[in-house]
Amino acid sequence: MAKPKPPTRQEFDARFPTDDACLDHLMLVRYGRRIECPKCSRTGTFYRVKGRRAYECEWCGYQVYPTAGTPFENTRTSLKDWFYVMFLFCASRNGVAAKEVQRQLGVTYKTAWRMCRLIRVYMGYVDGDHPIGGKGVVVEADKAFIGGKDKQGQDDKKVVLGMVERGGDVVTRVIPDRGANSVTPHVIEMVKQGTRLVTDEARAFRTLARDYEHHTVNHGAKEWVRGDAHTNNIESFWSNLKRGIQGTYIHVSEKHLPAYLSEFEFRHNMRRAQHLMLDTLLLAFPRPARQR
Repeated sequence: MAKPKPPTRQEFDARFPTDDACLDHLMLVRYGRRIECPKCSRTGTFYRVKGRRAYECEWCGYQVYPTAGTPFENTRTSLKDWFYVMFLFCASRNGVAAKEVQRQLGVTYKTAWRMCRLIRVYMGYVDGDHPIGGKGVVVEADKAFIGGKDKQGQDDKKVVLGMVERGGDVVTRVIPDRGANSVTPHVIEMVKQGTRLVTDEARAFRTLARDYEHHTVNHGAKEWVRGDAHTNNIESFWSNLKRGIQGTYIHVSEKHLPAYLSEFEFRHNMRRAQHLMLDTLLLAFPRPARQR
């Protein structure tokens, strides 16, 4: 059976040809076709308010705004443009530069950068953050140094801890330094007890043998595999991340690094269902809390 393919630009345009189509989609996925009115408590249809991103109750005229609580709230940029940038993020392997969004949409660089930032944050929300591993499951952990020139994490290098379940999800954390006091708490928080943990022989990982079945490979001695112990999967994730940052984004500040990590985590964790990436983003908007 052929593997499903991600949607094409033509398919995207046919699905979301106008702003109205995008707003109708938001209304449907967040509220449904018939809803109980928060004001009059009667169930009915909400009809579009002309000239506004709102729908009103057929009984009492109470209005709801489908964009409220989404990245599209309080923006004058068209919803179709927002959806299209989300499509670009799902279609790309190495990220989408704000300059590219600026060129394609004809918006200012400030607007393009804000759109990209909010979409990255939203990708992190959709991806979630849950512990990985479990009894008999192998998790690889490693550190990477992002930015700057020094290979040992000094100067302006940012230290990132990554943990990936073989065949499963990846989790990352920006940590203040490469010491055990910074590494250990995050591993214990995000990797379940009973997991077979594989790392290199860095000093920061040595105390983890008390909590996990800990296996190591000695990269300093050019040892990359010892039996089934290796860190190839987390190294592959680092390669994709660095290729995206160096090739697409050029520079990432420490303040915004977690959002970029969320983007690449989402893309990695959806790698077996690339055709569902866009739908996953477009169906995940939470319904606002009921208000009276």
